[in-house]
Amino acid sequence: MSDTTALRLGTRRSKLAMAQSELVAEQLRQITRRPVELVEITTYGDVSRAQLTQIGGTGVFVTALRDALTRGEVDLAVHSLKDLPTTQPEDLTLAAVPRREDPRDALIARDGHDFERLTSGPGTARIGTGSPRRASQLHAWARSLGRVIETVPIRGNIDTRIGYVRSGELDAVVLATAGLNRVGRSQEITELLDPAAVLPAPGQGALAVECVSANGELATQLSELDDPHTRAAVTAERTLLAELEAGCSAPVGALADLLTDEQAVTEMRLRGVVGTTDGETLVQLSTTGPVPASGEELARQSTRLGRELATEMLAKGAAGLMGERAL
Repeated sequence: MSDTTALRLGTRRSKLAMAQSELVAEQLRQITRRPVELVEITTYGDVSRAQLTQIGGTGVFVTALRDALTRGEVDLAVHSLKDLPTTQPEDLTLAAVPRREDPRDALIARDGHDFERLTSGPGTARIGTGSPRRASQLHAWARSLGRVIETVPIRGNIDTRIGYVRSGELDAVVLATAGLNRVGRSQEITELLDPAAVLPAPGQGALAVECVSANGELATQLSELDDPHTRAAVTAERTLLAELEAGCSAPVGALADLLTDEQAVTEMRLRGVVGTTDGETLVQLSTTGPVPASGEELARQSTRLGRELATEMLAKGAAGLMGERAL
C-alpha cells in the first residue's frame, strides 16, 4: 500500500523561497505520489535588518531550517545553494541539487539603461547591492570604462529592492537573475550581466535539497531530483570558496561552465575572482579540466579544479584581499 502521509518541506517565508520550494514540491509529488506541504520557517537572516557582512553571512538563512530537520519538525528543506556553508553536517545529506537556473546577475536600472549607458551620463550612478562581491566587480567594471559609481548597501526582498529604483532613490539595483525568473519579474531586467564582467556567487541559481542522513529511503527518492552536471559545477565553485576559507558574504565570485563537443559534455571551465570592494584590486583567474563520465570521478574532478584554482588565487594574493573586506 502506498504511503499517503504528507512530506513536510521546510522553507523560508519569503516570496522567492516559497516559489523555489514549490518548484521542488511539485517535482517531489510526481516522484513519490505523496502530498507535499510547505512548512514556513523564519531564519535569523530574515528577521535581522543588519547587513550580511555585519551578522556573519554564513548560515544565517540556513541554520533554522537545519535545526527543524534535526528536530524532526520537517522531512526535507530547500535552500538557495549559495546560502549553504561549505561544510556539510554529518547528520544531514545534500540529497539533491536540481538543474540550475540562470546563474548570472541582473541589472534593473532607471529608464531601461544598461550598465554602460547608466554610467556614462552626468553625475555618479548610485547602484544598490548588499553584496561585497557585486560591489567589487561593479566598481572594477566602471573603472575599466573610465567611470566612477557609488554602490549603496541595501537589503530586503525583491519588491523592496526594485522599489528603490522605481522611487528614484537609486539609479539601479543588481539582483540574481534566477530569483527574478522564479517570481516572474524577469521582464524588469534591463541587462543580464556577462560573467566576463561580473562573476556570480558560488552556487548562485542552484537549489539545495537536504534531509537527515538517517532517512535513506527519502534521500534515495530526493536523489531523483539531482542534476549531475549542476552538482559538479557547484561542487567546483564551492570547493574554491572553501579552499579560500571565505564565507558566503565574502567578495568571492565563481562560475563553472560545462563545455560541450557534439552534444557531449567534455570539459569544465572554472572562473574565480576575489577583490577589494572598491574594485581597485582584483585577482581573477580560470582553469579547465576534462569532464569524466562516472559520477564519482566527476565529483573528484570538480573538487580538484576548485582546489587548484584556489591555490593559484592564493598565490596571487587573494587571501589579503578577502581579509580586508570579510571582517
